[in-house]
Amino acid sequence: MPVAPSISVQEQYASANRCFGCGPANPDGLRLRSYLAPAGEDTGDELVAEFKPASHHLAFDGIVNGGIIGALLDCHSNWTAAMALMKRQGATVPLCTVTADFHVTLKRPTPLDAVLKLRAHPVEIQDDRAVIEATLEAAGQITATCRGMFVAVKEGHPAYHRW
Repeated sequence: MPVAPSISVQEQYASANRCFGCGPANPDGLRLRSYLAPAGEDTGDELVAEFKPASHHLAFDGIVNGGIIGALLDCHSNWTAAMALMKRQGATVPLCTVTADFHVTLKRPTPLDAVLKLRAHPVEIQDDRAVIEATLEAAGQITATCRGMFVAVKEGHPAYHRW
């Protein structure tokens, strides 16, 4: 799953975002970059990403910290929801979405020296929310999965218009 060297959805729609997991404007964050899956590889709403963990992302020698894995899956899934809701509503910018609930299953240790590959797709979409399923793969094996609900927020919420 090579990710095209183009602008990520985060850079396109939220270049000033300082989120720890996906904010392009956070120099101390993970700066995850998510992309619409290339044609022919998805169902039309899938996002993909690659992430190379650094030595300070470890849980113990050679293994990625579970909190880092959770942050990657949360942010990637949230962007998948935002893009799917944007498409459903025919909007030109993604709705500001937040995590209502997410559950991560750590299936096996995730090696620190691998490029991590993320995939996420909606399994249910309503007017203002989406349920997303995601996987994290390392060295050809799925090491973690996630399922969560992400909700579009309204005016008055701290995340409203955060992009």
